[in-house]
Amino acid sequence: MGKKRRGATTGRGAASNPKNRFEKIEVEPDEAHDPEESKLETVYLRDHSRSVITRNSSPDVGFDASINPYRGCSHGCSYCFARPTHEYLGFSAGLDFESRILVKEDAPDLLRKELSSLRWTPQTLALSVATDCYQPVEKRLRLTRRCLEVLAEFRNPVAVITKNHLVTRDVDLLSDLAGHGAASVAVSLTTLDDDLRRVMEPRTSSPARRLTAIEKLAAAGIPVGVMTAPVIPGLNDHELPALLSAAAEAGATFAGYTIIRLPHAVAPLFEDWLSRNFPERKDKVLNRIREIRGGKLNDPRFGTRMTGEGVFAGHVAQLFEISRRRAGIGKPKKPLSAAAFRRAGGAQPGLFD
Repeated sequence: MGKKRRGATTGRGAASNPKNRFEKIEVEPDEAHDPEESKLETVYLRDHSRSVITRNSSPDVGFDASINPYRGCSHGCSYCFARPTHEYLGFSAGLDFESRILVKEDAPDLLRKELSSLRWTPQTLALSVATDCYQPVEKRLRLTRRCLEVLAEFRNPVAVITKNHLVTRDVDLLSDLAGHGAASVAVSLTTLDDDLRRVMEPRTSSPARRLTAIEKLAAAGIPVGVMTAPVIPGLNDHELPALLSAAAEAGATFAGYTIIRLPHAVAPLFEDWLSRNFPERKDKVLNRIREIRGGKLNDPRFGTRMTGEGVFAGHVAQLFEISRRRAGIGKPKKPLSAAAFRRAGGAQPGLFD
């Protein structure tokens, strides 16, 4: 592993705050200031959103609606594709994304209101899509759990994605929903090397803890799978066979993958992260990414943005498929069911609702 370069901030994926692409004014830090001399504290700010369900029209993902109780994520994953969303809030995609977290305190009440509306068509809600719903502060705020309580009351199907062992705290609610075919969990597993995890995903659960989470969820009868995402060519792609094998042994019954995406400010942030942590691999990794992205570091086109294209992308797809079959993990799971959905109080929708 390369030496940490001066300017990096301990426990963070980014080392700076790049300019917000929407802002005309920016603050230049004092050149004499060493960010390592002071610990960067995480600040939690109230989010005043008036709705909590976000609609999605992308053909590349398997859901139409999602919930994100938090905006920004203190996990600090160096590669996170959601970093540029912080720029819409006037923040930077760098350290701000990891340390200025907006909290939707009203998320459970807003969710109850939206599910109670006769305009709501029961359907699967994806929980934790842009930012992880089980990031560290959830242990104290319990917003995700309170949202799950609402979903369990309405029996509305939910698909959870997380890197955090904390998901096992909510086995009771997820198990209840799973009894109606209305819950599944995908645990993100990017590496079995905890040294790599510490610098790539500094505030996430260790690989061992994630595998333990799969075991506990599976033991509770909750459909659980693994997302080996993102695959970073030249860095963790060689781990696919081991990742899928370990996940299968823990109880994963479905699997998926995506190749790293570097939209907007994420590309230079990731390049800087490679320079600081893996300078000897930087060129190889970036060249491989360009190879699967048509010569660029990012290709936002629907249809290829999740899996890339070209010879090397095909190699990754083949390696994943062979590894999945050898691990004994089945094809993608069947859709969750909304058949048991009920309005608040247990009343079923009327004929003309």
